[in-house]
Amino acid sequence: MSLHPAKPSPGRRIGTLLRFPVGVLLVSWQYMWRVTALHRSETAGGPGDLPPALPAGLVDELTQRLADGAGPMFRRRFTVRIRGARMSPEALIDAVAADPNRPAPSTVAVFHKTGGGGGPARVGDEYRVQMPGPWDGPVRVLHRDPVTIRLGTLRGHLEAGQIQFTAWEDQDEDDGEGGLRFRVEAWSRAGDRWADLIYSRLRVAKEIQFNMWVHFVLGAAALAGGRPHGGVTIETRSIPPEDCEAAQHC
Repeated sequence: MSLHPAKPSPGRRIGTLLRFPVGVLLVSWQYMWRVTALHRSETAGGPGDLPPALPAGLVDELTQRLADGAGPMFRRRFTVRIRGARMSPEALIDAVAADPNRPAPSTVAVFHKTGGGGGPARVGDEYRVQMPGPWDGPVRVLHRDPVTIRLGTLRGHLEAGQIQFTAWEDQDEDDGEGGLRFRVEAWSRAGDRWADLIYSRLRVAKEIQFNMWVHFVLGAAALAGGRPHGGVTIETRSIPPEDCEAAQHC
């Protein structure tokens, strides 16, 4: 089993601050050049928006539960409709599991496997996601089925929560091209009060996360051999801290 620090060290916190302007510049530059339509909505949420329960066999001293974090939780769904895809939902998730760096924006995030054997992502495998802002942190694969991969944060991550990648056939497709949808769903709150200041109060880190996952779903469309249709839909629901702290199972 790989080892991770219990919480970010002072040196890492300073490094986060130093890298922060770089992340902001990258986000600003990519916003300037993005031509894909983005459809954003933000609404209030509640207990029904909490993530799935953590698998008991994968909870240990490294697990960073939702209740361990600080501030509100944001449930965010990034969904793209893909036309002309040459992959099935299962094949697309297999490709993401084999190398999550293929859809990921390399200027913003790089996945490094730190635990588990070689090959595609399996339940129990661990990764560290390196980013130019505060979203550098360890995660563990909590669930894997033919059309889903779900990751959970580990201690040392500046977020607490889970992230899920899902693909499915687009039943609304009627032009004969073959329809596919891909979604990144994140249930996340700041990992501690320091991260809460950067994430939910200053909001810049929240936008870096936003930028990363928009690019990820567009990268998944390209990986599937198709093209995005109708832009990217982003739904955000805010869940108050008291609901998060009551969710010891998440």
